[in-house]
Amino acid sequence: MGRKNSVFLFYSDMKILETDRLYLRMITEDDAVFMLALFNSNGWLKYIGDRNVRSVDEAAAYIRKHYLASYKENGFGSYAVVIKDSGEIIGSCGIYKRPNLDNPDIGFAFLPDYLGKGYGYEAAKAIMDYAGAELGITTILGFTVEYNQPSIRLLEKLGLSQKGTYTFDDDPEQLLLFST
Repeated sequence: MGRKNSVFLFYSDMKILETDRLYLRMITEDDAVFMLALFNSNGWLKYIGDRNVRSVDEAAAYIRKHYLASYKENGFGSYAVVIKDSGEIIGSCGIYKRPNLDNPDIGFAFLPDYLGKGYGYEAAKAIMDYAGAELGITTILGFTVEYNQPSIRLLEKLGLSQKGTYTFDDDPEQLLLFST
């Protein structure tokens, strides 16, 4: 199963959401060891892309630049997904506001040991509900590569439908574009 390490434990004062099996909380620099593992997991590298984060210090810097900045600038971002019973962080899930898009998008990634167990849907559904009810976001986008069938199925299960394709300026790979 997953590694047990104090770095992967839940910090109760940063809880954003709770589901039957999970807590979602803000990602902090204390999560650098976990995020380093997630950024370099096979699924992240295959479906999301290499962020060139190779050390705990680089992971902490990435967290500051991308995750903490998003909380401050947007009031939302990506959150650590934590199993209630064990306190283990198993992935990330959240809403991203990209400067070149009118609407935010949902994103999710999990360590390999936790795929196929319903955690992705449980976390992403909670994020979708939170985005609508608490943040007033009515349109949420989703992006994935055409060969990521599990993500396509999850986006569709969340109520998003494919609207076409999209290419980000900094990445030449064409992505499938989904929207609520």
